Amino acid sequence: METYERIKELFEAHGDAQRAAAMSAYLRDQFLFYGIPTPQRRALIRPLLRAEKQAGRIDWALLDLCYADPHREMQYVVCDYLRSLQALLTYEDLDHIQVYAQTKSWWDTIDSLDQTIGAIGLRDPRVDERMLAWAQDADFWLRQIAIDHQLGRKERTNTALLEQILVWNLGSEEFFINKAIGWSLRGYSKQDPAWVRAFIDAHRETMSALSIREASRYL
Repeated sequence: METYERIKELFEAHGDAQRAAAMSAYLRDQFLFYGIPTPQRRALIRPLLRAEKQAGRIDWALLDLCYADPHREMQYVVCDYLRSLQALLTYEDLDHIQVYAQTKSWWDTIDSLDQTIGAIGLRDPRVDERMLAWAQDADFWLRQIAIDHQLGRKERTNTALLEQILVWNLGSEEFFINKAIGWSLRGYSKQDPAWVRAFIDAHRETMSALSIREASRYL
């Protein structure tokens, strides 16, 4: 509780009302903001993250308080925290991370949480089965995480897993799903453009124009 209040005091002291209004508008006025840009926010919480790393544990009580806060920067604190301490996360922590993914969901937090989950997956193959389940979930935010959790893996990409998840999500009318499909393929095209071309050729009739356009950007 003390750490949570200290973060809030810091953010309140460095807030900018004009920037806060612009940041809120950018996310369709769904969230309140202090108006702190990302580099400044990360600099402010750097001492906290350093101390937490030294402690060698995840303070879920602190993260829950931050995620429940009405200001969007506090959800970003959770995302930064998890990415910074991702080496301490285990498969069992996915249940807790899933709660965050399905709370106050929007692309900004989802894009960070999928990287955290992807890092866990590189250490624990059980994440693959979890992602296959999420790829078919009614919640499209979980499906988006499944689609993009391998972004940046390069030669460590599990292409069989990627292909299955993508195929299950083709034909969607959801913008964020079609965007995620394109981003996932675009990311992997830097590693294996032939694989991505073959995927597009095989599924062109069921892929959205958005997915094809994004996937083809580097081909």
